[in-house]
Amino acid sequence: MRNTAAIEIDLRDTMSMCSLRAGAGLFGIETVQIREVLGTTSPQRVPLAPEYIAGVVPHRGEILTTVNFRVLLGLERRAGPGCVLVLDEEEGRDCFGLLVDGVGGVVTLARSALEANPSALDARSMALFDGVFRMPAGLMVHLDPQQLRPSRLAESGMFAAARRRSYGGQR
Repeated sequence: MRNTAAIEIDLRDTMSMCSLRAGAGLFGIETVQIREVLGTTSPQRVPLAPEYIAGVVPHRGEILTTVNFRVLLGLERRAGPGCVLVLDEEEGRDCFGLLVDGVGGVVTLARSALEANPSALDARSMALFDGVFRMPAGLMVHLDPQQLRPSRLAESGMFAAARRRSYGGQR
């Protein structure tokens, strides 16, 4: 019989992460930063918006600007609908949407297990990623929603190069 030692957990060191997918990548956002998950939807495209803007979706009587995470990662746009997470802007006054391929489960991780971004990342990835967790299935990239805000993306200038070339968003 195996002798198991009691594990003391410091709750201040834990974080609850919602896992999400974009392409083959696994990403996570702290659940306290997610207002809600809208589920599968197709945002209405916005003419002349930067490529990283997926469009807008109705949300509780308001219009919610939605960021296409695949485009930020340099992946092709997904042909069908995706899953939209509603994320709070700074101080919780406004919110925006993040369009991803899918949302997984919630995992609890130790904050101390967060490792720095690999030094080989390009500047765009460094601006988006907030470190990584080593998981049994591979790396989970930690995302800070404040880095994904439409206003922050516009200010950075790194994601504005790809713009729609016609009214319908076709190239």
